[in-house]
Amino acid sequence: MGVTNGGKTTLAKNLQKHLPNCSVISQDDFFKPESEIETDKNGFLQYDVLEALNMEKMMSTISCWMESARRSVVSTDRESAEEIPILIIEGFLLFNYKPLDTIWNRCYFLTIPYEECKRRRSTRVYEPPDSPGYFDGHVWPMYLKHRQEMQDITWEVVYLDGTKSEEDLFLQVYEDLIQELAKQKCKYCANKVEGRGETARKIVHYI
Repeated sequence: MGVTNGGKTTLAKNLQKHLPNCSVISQDDFFKPESEIETDKNGFLQYDVLEALNMEKMMSTISCWMESARRSVVSTDRESAEEIPILIIEGFLLFNYKPLDTIWNRCYFLTIPYEECKRRRSTRVYEPPDSPGYFDGHVWPMYLKHRQEMQDITWEVVYLDGTKSEEDLFLQVYEDLIQELAKQKCKYCANKVEGRGETARKIVHYI
């Protein structure tokens, strides 16, 4: 998760290329049609809020992936955990959605300063396009609001400096995930000794 234009999608795609049996689900794919997006008193379309997203559909997509992954782990019955399914969920409003709270194994949050965020946003083309004053009148205030809401999070979140190079960010997260995978593989092997049914639950989800 992270600020708009912080590099979330790029990082997720780079990780997917290098991690085995890895899938990505992007929150941006679940925006509602423009006709269903509310506007505020200034005429700004309210895209940077949970109500602009079809989160029920996103949760259904995640649940389908998890069920498919469980069946895959049970059916393969491998001697190692090399093919444990990995799911990366990337988006800008994930830790603010309670139904997702229980699925995270590792959580990352990309940050960049205001000026850099505004500069990057100005180079992007959106549909519909940003109206004059949209960044300062809606995008950045909503980011600060949602960031404040994260104060109540009880699990560990690793904060990433989005001004670092793509390679540096990738290596930082990749090395951390490899360590987490090693822990999951140990659990996987231990559970295989106890019984095949346990392996279905040893699926890792990352963001």
